[in-house]
Amino acid sequence: MHILPLIGGKVEEVKRHSHCLAFNSAGPQSQIYYVSYDSYAEHLRWHRMASKIASQRVNSVDLSCCSLEELPSQLFYSQDLTHLNLQNNFMSLQKGVPALTRFCKLRSLSLSNNALSEFPLALCDITSLRELNLSGNRLSCLPAEVATMHNLQTLLLDGNILSSLPAEMCSLEGLTYLGLSFNCFSSVPPILEKLRGMDKLCLAGNRLSVLDMAALQWLPARYIDVRMNRLQNVTMADPEQLLHIIQLDMRDAGLQKLDVSCLGKLELLRCDRNCLSVLRVSGHALKSLHASHNELMQLEVQPVPENLTVLDLCRNKLGCVPDWLCESSRLEVLDINHNCVTELPVWLLSSGSLRKLLAGWNDVCRLPERLESSQLEVLDLQHNHLTELPHNLFIKAQSLCYLNVSANKLEDLPAASLSEDACSSLEELYVTNNSLTDKCIPLLMGHGCLRVLHLAYNQLQSFTASKLARLEQLEELDLSGNRLRAVPTTILSCRRLHTLSAHSNCINTFPEVLQLPDIKCVDLSCNELNAVELPEVLPPKLQELDLTGNPRLNLDHKSLELLNNIRCFRVDPSPSASAASESHGVPAVWSHSFTEASGVKNKLCVAALAQDSFCGTREALYGVFDGDRNVEVPYLLQCTMGDVLAEELHRGPWQEDYMTNTFLTMQRKLGTAGQRMGGSAALCHIRHDPVAPGEPGNCFTLKAANVGRCQAVLCRGGKAWLLSSIHTVQEESEYERVRQHNAVITEDNKVSGVTDSTRMMGYSFLSPSVTPCPHISMVTLTPQDEFFLLGSRGLWDLLSPSEAVEAVRNVPDALAAAKKLVTLAQSYGCSDSLSAVVVQLNITEDCCCFCEPPPPPPSPGPTAQPTLHPYTPSSDSGISLPPASSGTMSELSSEFSTSEMSSEVGSTASSEEPPLQTEPMSTHLNAQGRAGVRRPAVRGGDVQRQFSGALSDNGLDSEDEEPIAGVFSNGSRVEVEADVHCLLRHDCAHTNKASTNKRIANGNELLPPSLTCTSPSLVPPFSPGLSQEARLATLGRRARGNGSVACQGRSQDLIEEAAEAPIRKQGGYFNAPAQPDPDDQLIIPPELEEEVRQIIQQQQQQQEQMQTHNYQRPADYFVTPL
Repeated sequence: MHILPLIGGKVEEVKRHSHCLAFNSAGPQSQIYYVSYDSYAEHLRWHRMASKIASQRVNSVDLSCCSLEELPSQLFYSQDLTHLNLQNNFMSLQKGVPALTRFCKLRSLSLSNNALSEFPLALCDITSLRELNLSGNRLSCLPAEVATMHNLQTLLLDGNILSSLPAEMCSLEGLTYLGLSFNCFSSVPPILEKLRGMDKLCLAGNRLSVLDMAALQWLPARYIDVRMNRLQNVTMADPEQLLHIIQLDMRDAGLQKLDVSCLGKLELLRCDRNCLSVLRVSGHALKSLHASHNELMQLEVQPVPENLTVLDLCRNKLGCVPDWLCESSRLEVLDINHNCVTELPVWLLSSGSLRKLLAGWNDVCRLPERLESSQLEVLDLQHNHLTELPHNLFIKAQSLCYLNVSANKLEDLPAASLSEDACSSLEELYVTNNSLTDKCIPLLMGHGCLRVLHLAYNQLQSFTASKLARLEQLEELDLSGNRLRAVPTTILSCRRLHTLSAHSNCINTFPEVLQLPDIKCVDLSCNELNAVELPEVLPPKLQELDLTGNPRLNLDHKSLELLNNIRCFRVDPSPSASAASESHGVPAVWSHSFTEASGVKNKLCVAALAQDSFCGTREALYGVFDGDRNVEVPYLLQCTMGDVLAEELHRGPWQEDYMTNTFLTMQRKLGTAGQRMGGSAALCHIRHDPVAPGEPGNCFTLKAANVGRCQAVLCRGGKAWLLSSIHTVQEESEYERVRQHNAVITEDNKVSGVTDSTRMMGYSFLSPSVTPCPHISMVTLTPQDEFFLLGSRGLWDLLSPSEAVEAVRNVPDALAAAKKLVTLAQSYGCSDSLSAVVVQLNITEDCCCFCEPPPPPPSPGPTAQPTLHPYTPSSDSGISLPPASSGTMSELSSEFSTSEMSSEVGSTASSEEPPLQTEPMSTHLNAQGRAGVRRPAVRGGDVQRQFSGALSDNGLDSEDEEPIAGVFSNGSRVEVEADVHCLLRHDCAHTNKASTNKRIANGNELLPPSLTCTSPSLVPPFSPGLSQEARLATLGRRARGNGSVACQGRSQDLIEEAAEAPIRKQGGYFNAPAQPDPDDQLIIPPELEEEVRQIIQQQQQQQEQMQTHNYQRPADYFVTPL
């Protein structure tokens, strides 16, 4: 197959041959291909299509991040190339860069981040070049030949190691923009005074310690950027000599006070993220002032700025609005969020020029009772202490389109207009988290243009149907967290409605919302629905339907088939599935729930990971992943990160850096998806770390790791404990690390203009400036720990950790708590995708002190009498083994008929009453309310078998409500899980026999590690004879026929023991046929035959020794030989 570049070439008809075309490629090495066609129609079609392609001219090519050392040969076919992007490559100074001279029309060239150690002299031969970007390289000096580039207008040298400029640069009279940011300049280069055409100078991120205004008076530049320098002082100069400076950027400079009153013509000042307590600015020409994230208590602007249009003072310590603002007749935007303002003056709300007022997160208790005419279009007053709004707010503010008064104490709303016929212009209304009642509903019908209405978490009990019918323009309605019992049927009048959220109510009837043509998202979780009435055809745009948290809801098979066609459909599992999961050993020490919400354009760019039983019942894993605006990275993290962590635990369970290794390994597994895309991640791992009795410590630890802006917060004693950390360039250590790798930080504080976090998953092309190395913290869980939260970036942008903890602390249901966090963030202004995970904890003192697996129960056999040996925990005993029913360890299926079991157990089918037990047993209730018995240890050389009695054919006891773990009944067969490897080795048994008996006689001083008291079943001890690989074999599991799981590597290594002691009943222990089944047999793998044979010989020798010494065994214990 031949590939012919046609762009810029020719297509001609060959007259001597019918239906033949001649294709002539472009470039100096042009080629001609002759192609004949079978028909005239085909000939004509190809002629038109090829002529269209040949007439095109490629003038812009992007080859960034392609790992190129030389230019591809196909690129030279286009001689009209004017813009070429080669950033993030490895262009060679010998072959790659000299080839650029072949493009005689090239005007813009980017060679940033190509590891160039010297300035390519070949670029001086490209006379047409006007814009050159050499940022992010290793240039230490510039050659004198750069002065020959007379047409150069923009030269970007950011992110190099330059400390001086050549004197020959003064001949670049056409240079207007010079970028010298993030180099090694300690002062303003003197040569810049001679560049009379320079309009913009960037010296950000250098080593300037003093900004001398006198040095700036000779510069022709009008726009000066000195942000991210460590400025200690700013010296004054003659105001008459500084009239040319109109824009000054001094963000992140570490200043404590700033006086730029000498800049009489200053129009724009940016001094955000400093430590300013005093700021003095000249107001002669001031148009925009940005001073957020400081410690300002007062602002001095002299004279009053008549041209001021934008003033940003958020996140300061202002106690009141500056008085001089009343004279600024052109002010349009005022942001005083997150201050200490207690009063908003009437002249501010009635300003004739103010269009946008942001005054949330302050201490405003009341507003003026009456307003004059107002031109406000956006008013944000959330998170204050307002109890009422001005009664004529909507009447006087006729242009008001957006109002957010969430998180106040409002009990009512003002009237929309003076008459019912009049209609306000309000389009978005957010009144979430107030105290509104039903009487405010009639007041909403005057807002006929309303598109978004959030009434979540108020005290509404009903929504008047006739009032809802008036809101015909409504597109988004949130009624969550109230006491509603129904959604009005008049919701069908809202034909444009696309989102309905009504979770956490008392709704028992499914609304007719699925009949709306534009409906996309419906959330009716945490209600009392018992049925769903579905139309024959679902709405074509329906993408999300959440029906979880409705315990009475039953969906038939037909409805499920129809609803499964929705992209995101959530419903609770059936009760039988829930019971099965509970019987599989899910611990009651923790429980979780999570929720996700789409952002703009209905893209779900977040994902959550939740596993209550992770690599065993005493471990759990939870995570939240946020891709910002991409879907691929969160999805890959959700699907893969749990397996990666499990592999790390399998490789070395007690290594300290297993969390770090998990993130680094996951970075490699992202592959090509992690090249240009990335995301934040937060991971929490609960594990069981046993401690000896009497020693300080706890048996459960929580290890949290995060990169990016996903965070985890622990509620301990009602207070928020932050488990995560956000790494940005504002941290000194992170800034120095990023600068060591020559990264450029753009004006929005993002590394290379991509991400504002210096530790992220993905973004491999930014490595090593952006690294996936996580922040790790570990806490020991205590009974004071109530729950912990994981949230995506958008959640923590609007909610502080303490506010999030306080919001859900009194919410008993984890799902309702997660829903509330997401709803609050949306009402507070978040438009991004959101995810929240709530994990409720139930750590008790028993969980902290009972850290040893209980011994096996006494057998009902009247004759067997074993010798007792305690189980000594090994160094690996901290890894939790799942109970028998969970099936996360390898198992060996053993099938017995009733007669065989009766003969080997010792007349278990007898109706005689068992003898009284001579040793007391301490009983603890598990999660299901059944008794978990603490049993004495069995001798190391004995085989443990435990049975549960009176099972019917369906596996259920005739008097119990649930099957007993570890016993499976199938007609004439009864499958019993037992452990044949919880033994000491033969040599160890004889060596430790005397010392073991002595410890038992002293009152069980050496105790094995325990399970939590809430665990639904008990765990067998480890077999010292097993290898480390077999002990930790929890990866690569495959399902078995009886519901258990076996490892791929070492299958059939263990027979798991039953979790309950048998209860003897009349008629024998098992209601199974008395005739033996010829198919029933004990299956022993070949690799275990020798070990079982040694066990039997050891038992026989011990019995002979005991008979010789006339040893009297207790009557309530027995041993069953194989």
